[in-house]
Amino acid sequence: MDRFVALIPARGGSKSIPRKNVKPLCGRPLIYWTLKAAQECSRIDSVFVATEDSDIRRIVEDFGFNKVSVVERGAHTVTDSASTESVMMEFAANHEFTNMVLIQATSPLLESYDLDNAIDQYTADKADSLLSVVRQKRFVWQKSDCCVVPVNYDIMKRPRRQEWEGFLVENGAFYITSRSNLLATGCRMSGKITHYEMSDETYFELDEISDWKIVEELKMNRLLGNFSGNIDNINLLICDVDGVLTDGGMYYSSEGEVLKKFNARDGKGFEIVRKHGIKVMILTSEDIEIVRKRAEKLKVDYLYMGISNKKQLLEKFFEENPAFSFETSAYIGDDINDLPCLEKVFFSAVPLDAMPDVKRVSKHVCNKKGGEGCVREICDLLTYGRSTVG
Repeated sequence: MDRFVALIPARGGSKSIPRKNVKPLCGRPLIYWTLKAAQECSRIDSVFVATEDSDIRRIVEDFGFNKVSVVERGAHTVTDSASTESVMMEFAANHEFTNMVLIQATSPLLESYDLDNAIDQYTADKADSLLSVVRQKRFVWQKSDCCVVPVNYDIMKRPRRQEWEGFLVENGAFYITSRSNLLATGCRMSGKITHYEMSDETYFELDEISDWKIVEELKMNRLLGNFSGNIDNINLLICDVDGVLTDGGMYYSSEGEVLKKFNARDGKGFEIVRKHGIKVMILTSEDIEIVRKRAEKLKVDYLYMGISNKKQLLEKFFEENPAFSFETSAYIGDDINDLPCLEKVFFSAVPLDAMPDVKRVSKHVCNKKGGEGCVREICDLLTYGRSTVG
C-alpha cells in the first residue's frame, strides 16, 4: 500500500480562466508543472489526476510520467458548486493509501523539493495534517460598524518590517492529511495541523486571468536561473548527439550493429523551434549512419558529423552564413569537447547528467538527463512567448 499518494483535481469546466488546467504556461500545459513536481518528489509513491475531461486525460497521459495515473471523477464532483473535498472523499473511498498530498494544478511554482521537505516536516511533527503557507508582512484591517480596526498589529506599537515576523497565509499549493482523518472528518485539514513555509513568490495563484502573466514571468525566471539575456534574438539551436539527444549508451544488435536510443520528445522540440523561426544544427564528433538517418527524420537544417574541433567549424559556418553568429546561437552539449562552444554562444545549456566542468560554464542546467527530453526542455524555453512564422 502506498504511504503517500498525490491527488491533483483537474476539472475541465473552469470559469475564471477557461481550460486553465491545459492552457500553456512557459510552453507547457499548466498542469504539467505540478505533475512534474509530484513525479520528481522522492517521498510520493503514486500520483493521480482526477478529471472528467477526455482532453485533460490525453494530455496528462502523453507526458509519460511513470508515477502518474488518471482517474475518473464522478458527476457530483465536477459541478460549479462541488468542493475539492468531494473529489478527495471520492478518491479515498476507492483507493487504499496512508496519506494524501492534495496538490492544486494552479500552483506552477511548486517544486519537488517543497513536497519532499513538507512530507519530512509532516512526519517529524507527527501531525494529522499540513498546509503550505507563505509569510506576509502586510497590515490587515477589517470593517467594524462604520469604522475599520487592525487585525494583526497594535497601531500604538506599529512594528518595523525588518523586526516583525508577520503572519502566515495559505497559498493553496498543497495540503497533506491521512486517509483515516479525511474519511472521518470530510475535511482536508483536521487534528494537529502543522505547516510548510514556501517562498514569497508562491503567494500568487492562478485564480484570475490577470494573475497569469505575473506567475508565468516568475516561472520563466526560475527556469532560466541566473540568465538575464534576451533569448528572443536566438535564431540557431546547435545540438550535440551522444549524452544529449541520446543517453550516451552504446547498444549493439545481435549482428553487431551499433544502435542508439533517441527521445521522441526531443524530435518534437526541434519541430517546435523551427516553427518559431529557429534553425536547428546537429554537430557531433561521431560519423555514423544512424545519426544521419535520425537527422534526416527530424529534418534538421544543418548536419555536421565527424567534427573534432566544433568551435572552429562554427567559426567557419558563421563566416559563410552571416545571418547566424555565436551571439544569436544556443548550444546544448554534455562533455569537455563542447566546452569551447558553450563558453562562446549567447545561451548555453547542458543535460542534468553532464560532466561537472561543463555544468560550471553553462548558463542553464536542464532538469532532464541526456536522452530523456533535455533538448525538448530547451526548445520550450527558447520558444516561450515567441510567435510562429510562416
